[in-house]
Parts: sequence; structure tokens; C-alpha cells
Amino acid sequence: AITMSAWADERKNGTDELLFTLPAADFEIVLGKYLALLGIYTVALLFSLSHVVVLHFLGGFDVGLMISTYIGYWVMGAALIACGMVASVLTSSATVAYILGAILCAVPVFIDRIAPANRLLQGLSVQEQARDFGLGLVPLGGLLYFASLTAFMLYLNLVFVSRRHWQGGPHGASMGSHFLVRALALGLALIGLNVVAGRVTRRIDLTSERLYSVSPATRKVIDSIPSDRPILIQAFLSPSVPHELAEARTSVVGLLRQFDQLGGDKVRVRIASTQKYTDAADEAKRYGIEPQEVQTQIGGKWTRDDVFMGLVVTGSVDDQVIIPFIDKGTPVEYELTRSVRTVAQGSRKKLGILKTDAQITGGFDMQSFRSLPEWRIVAEMKKQYDVKPVTPDELATNDDFDVLLAVMPSSLTDPEMESLVKYIQAGHPTLIIDDPFPRFHPPLAPRNPKPRQGGGSPFGGGPPPQPKADNGEATKLTKALEIEWNSGESVWDRYDAHPELKDLFDAWQLFNVVNITPSSQSREAFSKTSRITSGLQELMLFYPGTIDVTKGMKLSFEPLLRAGSACRTYEWNEYVRGGFMGMMEILNPPDKDPLDDIPDPVIAAHITGGAKGAAAGDSARGINVVFVADMDMISNEFFFIRDKEWQDLKLDNISFVLNAVDQLAGDNDFIELRGRRPLHRTLTTVESRVKTFKEREAQAAQVAEKAAKNELDEVSNSLQKAADAIRERDDLDPRAKATMIRIAEENKQRELDVKKAMIENDKNKKIKSLKDQTERDVNGITSAFRLLAVILPPIPALLLGCFVYIRRSLDERQGMNPDRLIGSK
Repeated sequence: AITMSAWADERKNGTDELLFTLPAADFEIVLGKYLALLGIYTVALLFSLSHVVVLHFLGGFDVGLMISTYIGYWVMGAALIACGMVASVLTSSATVAYILGAILCAVPVFIDRIAPANRLLQGLSVQEQARDFGLGLVPLGGLLYFASLTAFMLYLNLVFVSRRHWQGGPHGASMGSHFLVRALALGLALIGLNVVAGRVTRRIDLTSERLYSVSPATRKVIDSIPSDRPILIQAFLSPSVPHELAEARTSVVGLLRQFDQLGGDKVRVRIASTQKYTDAADEAKRYGIEPQEVQTQIGGKWTRDDVFMGLVVTGSVDDQVIIPFIDKGTPVEYELTRSVRTVAQGSRKKLGILKTDAQITGGFDMQSFRSLPEWRIVAEMKKQYDVKPVTPDELATNDDFDVLLAVMPSSLTDPEMESLVKYIQAGHPTLIIDDPFPRFHPPLAPRNPKPRQGGGSPFGGGPPPQPKADNGEATKLTKALEIEWNSGESVWDRYDAHPELKDLFDAWQLFNVVNITPSSQSREAFSKTSRITSGLQELMLFYPGTIDVTKGMKLSFEPLLRAGSACRTYEWNEYVRGGFMGMMEILNPPDKDPLDDIPDPVIAAHITGGAKGAAAGDSARGINVVFVADMDMISNEFFFIRDKEWQDLKLDNISFVLNAVDQLAGDNDFIELRGRRPLHRTLTTVESRVKTFKEREAQAAQVAEKAAKNELDEVSNSLQKAADAIRERDDLDPRAKATMIRIAEENKQRELDVKKAMIENDKNKKIKSLKDQTERDVNGITSAFRLLAVILPPIPALLLGCFVYIRRSLDERQGMNPDRLIGSK
């Protein structure tokens, strides 16, 4: 729209001939036109800064990301303006120029739609080149692309403008062919230049967290590689991948080039283009790297592609780390850096995993008679540690672990629990993960009995199971740690960080979702002093428990994770019905008042201090335990969420557990690296108002619940009074009394059922009305801010227009005879 009249109106009004008589070369005239149009576009783009003002009012944002985004829009607009000028120079009609301009601009914008799998066409599209700008990066390749497109289109402008010099002359036809060849040659040269430049990843990182720059931790690891033990990094990558994995593949290639550059002779990098049925594919399979089937939607159709995205980091023949697949959400730099350091240092620290009913290292399920694979968390630990399973009985003689991981120790028997407690009191670092209700593994709940060792059968085969220590309450363990933990009590939080997922979670019977995030208004959602929580932004927990200190506690208790201030707790029988062999009904209990006595309940804590038998001043032998009251955070489901970025969730569940293990093992090199991701920024102004509405709704719902309960109690009391009155009558024999009481109870019960249905219906109507009102209020707030965002942008333009109009009117009146003004006498 900006360019449609650039040349068309000049030709229509005949002013182009006057323009070309100016003492300026054709190139200068074309450049002047272009700069004038670019100035108009720049001013229009600056007017959109009002959105930044609105965003600043709603909450914080990344300034660097905003700058790179505006740079991207500016260079993109600069290139497309040059395209529009070509369309305008071809016609004298502004309407036709507009249509031709749209067609010309559509070529670079939609060229990738011609063949979505073609990497060359993908790289020549505006969308692909502009993508990095929206991530907070200024790619030099992207700048070159838009500069090349601008230069090519300006050259075409110059050719069409200067054709008046040779068109119609004796060499007109040959000159036309000559310039056509020159234009094609220039286009091919620019395409080749961009293809070559695209292989050199050079990007300026403007993000506040420097997310796309190699971290100091990575540089430190590369510098520490022994010169006599070079590292070989092999990447088996498909040459073309679906769009969802394009960014991950680009990150892998870019990081490998940086590793190669920084490592020098100490790091060798090999990138193998891998497709099915090739030698490279056979080599990848020998390392255990198999193609993964990835579904993607292209042109409205779902397609399936077999994709290789695996890495092998080798230090020696027997020392290597294999990353089978790099997915969309895989932290590439962290995986590479950890793998390089693991093979470079030769020896690994030892991680012991205590054998419990959780069986996270794999095993055999006697209930279903099937083999159990090891959990993803174990495979993740093996990339960094020498992982060894250990039974509780072996703890007394096998104490050379750098850290012990005990998952669901509440399932241990008395002798096994005593062994664990003695191991902890001896000063061995231990990560304890227990859960009142492991939602993804309900049979492991402490309130459930231990399964039969011989398996279940219709005739009750197998020996009876040994009882859990302290009936699953882990009293010996909590007493040694000087903490309180209710094995059946779960924390519920009113705060919902992802309301768009509520219906989905309810359908899966995930009624209790606790989000650990600073926006939950918790006093301190994450510890500000512990390295374990450094850089963490959000955790999602299902049915977590809570821990607290005991009176007179002598150990040091540092809370790591806290739920929000609007929490309440429910006992086991309030949210679960049944409980035998995992066959249970999960309930969604009614809301109740938040906790007043335990604000911001603690879900995880680091417990340290003197241990029994430790020598005075021997801090190394003191208790060193991290206790986490939620097991679901290490389940395979959260690895799926991390890898696929399911529902755009970016959770730190896995990072928290890995940080805890590293801290206990005394290995802090990767803690900072795991926290490298965009800061989770929210619309704090909107959230605070929404929270107020939600609290009002919850309070009103509680009032409705209490009123309904009082009415039901009155009906029940009337039933009891009627029965008591019959019992007190002396003129009736016992049989008559029993008959009358039964009749009265039946009548009152029918009345109670009808009354109860009416009360419940009335209560549900009130609650629904409250929810509808809350939704209206929330929609009103969001609509108000949307309206503000729509109204603000044109205001500067209108003010500028008024200023220019008034200024021009005043300038026109200056020096004018007052008698010539309309309305003058």
C-alpha cells in the first residue's frame, strides 16, 4: 500500500518526465524514492511502540527480544518495499500497482509452500529468515538475505527506470536481453552467496539471559579437555526434518561448529547426513541410534517421517555417551556439554539407587507377570554418573556412593528402613523422594499395603507381604530428619497457572495440580540461596505432600519449594476412595478455606546438620538430605512434556531433581547451564486482578456450600427428632414403635432426598452463576486491555497529522493579504 503510488502516480500525472530532468542520476532518483518510502514505513513502525507501552504496563518483557523483533520487522519491510516499487514502476494505475506488488511480495513470502521439504526453498523464504529475529537474535545470514533481496529489487527498479534511454532505439531488443541476463546473473549470485552464508552460523544474541551464546560453563568444560585425550562428537542428522524439529537441528549444527572452533585439536566434530538404508544409518544403529517417527502437518495433510537426530560423544573406545534423539524441547547445549565432560574426565561419580517398590531401575512385576523397563530418570542419570542399584541390606557394606537416591522409602519394611536411617545418620548424601499419592503409580501410595511377592492369583497364591515400616508413615525416617510428614495428606492449591489445561486435566482425573512459580504469590516459591533452585522458573506437581519442622529441631532446614498462599490440605480419605491393589476412585473434594496455620507449605527442603556418631567439627559427616514430597515429578510423563514441549509447557521438574543430585554429590558445573532458558514472564497486572476475582468466587462458593450443608443438617435433625418422639411414646408397644419409626424414616428420607436434590441444584446454580460472573470479569479485563492496545497506536499518528495540518495552515496564511481570506470583510 505504501509503494503503489510511488511511480504509478508520477506516470499518471506526467510528473515523471519533470523528475528525470533534475540534475541527478537515475540511481540517485531510485534511491531517493526508496528512502522516502522507507522513512514512511519506519515512522509507521515506530507508532506501534504503543504496544510496548501497553506490554510494559501489563508486565515485564525482554528488551533485547523486543529490539531484535523490531529490527526483523524493519529489514523485512525494507525488502518488501523494494518489491513493491518494482510493481509500481510497471504501470500507471495505483490499483494495478497494488495488485502486482502483492503478487511480487508473495513470491519470497510463500516460496517455501511450493515444496515444504526443499531446504533451499525453505532458506529463501521470508518466514524462515525472519524466525530468528523473533527469538531475540540478529542473524547475520538473515541481514544478508534481506539486504540481497533489497539490492536485487532496487536493481530491477533501476533497469525499468533507465530503459527509456535505450527502449525504441536500434539496440533496444538486444539491450533488453542484455539486462535480463544481468538480472538473472545477479539473482543467482545473490542466491549462491546466501546459501554459502547460511552454512556459517553467526548470530548476535540480544536476549537478556544470553540464551543463544555459549555459556561460561561450556567454555570451561571445553578448556578442561586433556590435550592427549581428544573428544570425537558424531552427529547423525537427517538432511531434512519436519518444521517442528528445524530449530533443534539448527541449534545442534550451530553448537557443534562452536565446539569445533573453541576446542581446536581437542574436539573433533563429524556431522553425518543420515537417511534410511544408507551406510550412515547402519553406523548410527550400531550406536543404538534409531530413526524416530515424527508426525507433521503439511498443507492440511498429516505425514510421517523417519528422522535421525542422534549424537555420540566418544572419549575412548569404552568411554562414550549416546544421545539417541534430540527432540524439540531437548536442552542441546546442556546435553552436549555434559556428555563432553563425562567422557573427558574419564571417571564418573557413583550414584546409588535404592531398591524399593517403585523399581525405577526396572525389574519384574509379580502382579502382572511382566518385565518393567527402567525409568527415564535413571537413563538420564547414567549420562553423568556411574549408576548402581543397591538393596537396603547392602547399605551397611556398600557406602562408597557419592549420593544415594531413595524413591518411595515409605514402602520399605522395618529392617530395611533401619538400614536406610543408619546410612543417612552416617553422613551419606541422600535424595529422598516420597509421595502421599503418586498419581501415575497409585499402588505405591504409602496408605496402600505392599504387594504380594509371589504375585496375585484367583486362589490367593503367594506368601503374604511384609508390612511397611510404621504402616507406611516412615516415622523412623522423619524422626531422624526431625521433620513432620503426613503420609496421606496432600497439598491443593487454588492458583492455576494454566487454566487452559483444566478441562483436560479434569478428564484425566488430575484434580490436584500445584504450580510452583513466583507468580503464585508464594512467599518464596524457590529458595533464593540454594544452588538447587538456581534458574528454575516453574514446576508442575500432582498431589504433592508437605513437610514441616518439628519443635526443637536442631538440624538446618532450608525450604527449596513452596506452594502458593492459597493452599489447603486434604486427607487421604477426602480425595481417594478404596485403596486396595491400586483399584481406587479418585475424588474431587469440595473447596475449603486456605491454610491459615501453614502459609506457603513446604514441598521440598534441604536438611543438613550434625549426625549421630559424627565427630565434633566434622561437617563432612553431618546429615545431608534433600527431601521431596512428590514422586510424580520424576515420572516418564514429565520427560515427554519436556522433550515435546507439550502444550507449550516449559517445566523444570527434571532440572530440579538433577540439580539436587548434583548438589548432594558436590558437582555444581551444570546447575547454571540447566537453568538457561527464557525467563517466564507473565502479565502480572492481569493476573493480580484475576486472582482477586478467583478469591471472591471461592469465598462465595464456600458460603453456598455452608448454607447447603446447614439446610441438609436441619432436615436430618428433623428426621432424628421425629424418630426420638416416637421412641418416647409410652402408649405404643415396641413392634408398633419400630413400624412407626420405619415409616417415619422412609417418609423423612424421601423428603430428605427431594430436599437434598433441591438444595444441591440451588447450590450448583449459585456456584455456576459465580463462575460465570468471574469469567465475565476476567473477559472484561482482557477486553479492556485489548481495546487499549487497539486505541493507542493511531493516537500518535492523529496528533502528528493535526500538528502538520495546523502548521501548514499557519504557514499558508503567513504573508497572505487578509482581504483575500474567505470570510474577511
